[in-house]
Amino acid sequence: MKLKLKDIKDADITTQLAEARKELRTHRFQYVVARSLENPMVIRNLRKKVARLLTVKREREIAAAKAAKK
Repeated sequence: MKLKLKDIKDADITTQLAEARKELRTHRFQYVVARSLENPMVIRNLRKKVARLLTVKREREIAAAKAAKK
């Protein structure tokens, strides 16, 4: 069963974010330099994954700040 982003721990989100950025960088390089990328939609999907991870991370930061204020 696939885990939802909201159920993943903070450390795992940071790890997945680093991996997704590294993979995105690799695919962009392949696409621009060698034009050897089979499916260019991979780049789009990775950008969306990075955005989702950053959104969840920021939501948690905001929730933690609100909890600390009270």
